[in-house]
Amino acid sequence: MNITHAAVAGTLESGDVMIRISPLDSEEIDLQISSSVEKQFGEAIRATLYEILSRYDVRGVQLIIDDKGALDCVLRARLETLLARASGLSALPWEDRA
Repeated sequence: MNITHAAVAGTLESGDVMIRISPLDSEEIDLQISSSVEKQFGEAIRATLYEILSRYDVRGVQLIIDDKGALDCVLRARLETLLARASGLSALPWEDRA
């Protein structure tokens, strides 16, 4: 998936997460996480983010995560929404990723 422009998804409300993405000139993933539960769940948050990025073959992006204790399902939904917005798609190719 080609990320063409910056985008934002989510809120700063308790139990939610705000994620910002922007394209980079390199193939790396620059991940910056600020989380109220990072000590307990930081590794799980990173694992979820990298899993979704890998599933959609996303590289060369900067992700800024501001987590307020979001559940894993919320984190996944916000990131998938963000990827669709940042790539200019109206919806993600669900059927291609079974």
